[in-house]
Amino acid sequence: MQWKKHKEKLLMGGLALVLLVAVYWYGGSAPGMHGWTVEDTPAQTQDQPVLQEDREETTESRPAEEPEKVQPPEEGVESRPGGTQGGMTAQEKEEAAQELAPETEPTEESGDETWSSLQGMVIDPGTGKDPYLTTPVPEGRPVPVEPEEVTISDTAYTCTLTVRCDTILDNMSWLDPAKTDLVPADGVIFPETTVTFYEGESVFNLLQREMKKAGIHLEFENTPIYHSAYIEGIGNLYEFDCGELSGWTYRVNGWCPNYGCSRYQLQPGDTVEWLYTCKLGLDVGADL
Repeated sequence: MQWKKHKEKLLMGGLALVLLVAVYWYGGSAPGMHGWTVEDTPAQTQDQPVLQEDREETTESRPAEEPEKVQPPEEGVESRPGGTQGGMTAQEKEEAAQELAPETEPTEESGDETWSSLQGMVIDPGTGKDPYLTTPVPEGRPVPVEPEEVTISDTAYTCTLTVRCDTILDNMSWLDPAKTDLVPADGVIFPETTVTFYEGESVFNLLQREMKKAGIHLEFENTPIYHSAYIEGIGNLYEFDCGELSGWTYRVNGWCPNYGCSRYQLQPGDTVEWLYTCKLGLDVGADL
């Protein structure tokens, strides 16, 4: 009964719906109408979003690209002197350092046994060295002193002190990756500073006190065979961190002494530098 009552309305509504669909399909212009494809559309712009179906069709229509290969670095910790395992002999280290050192003009031998003997250095004629394996010093340079024979007074003097590791910046590919963040951008750990020392003190005494005052890490050990302290690490940068030829050395007034830092007695006005070397000292002016 209900169907008969509303039959005319339902038929009219259905007819109107069919008409609307037909008009939309044959007269519309939206993507998807009339069998629309990627080729029929203008190029996409930054403001025009790419539909998912378009993205899939575009990807399938172009040839597959080879994934970009990451090229390994030409140098790394494996290529540094001694590689990652180390184990080089002293002779191998000297040979490797000579090969890595920049070319310089040959110089005359500066060691002078007579000079050293006159300054109180005891040289064994058989070895040409003193009891602690130190070779004669160059003429005009101070000879080593024995710490137990020195009296430190309360007379104060001044000198300058610097601690740098800028040679690492030229050899970053050799550096232990775990130590990268420890290297300052300019390579300066302790800037050149005028500091006080006391009569009779050594380079080691000065370094130990100033690093403690500045809150900078310092690690060392006493080496009886050389009768001197040996600096293992400053600022958590240690020997061998940048290759088997690397470590800390010192320079006073432009000269890298051939004996330990606790045997070098300071003089007023000295310029003291602690330098990290990557090439057994040859990159900071030392002689083998």
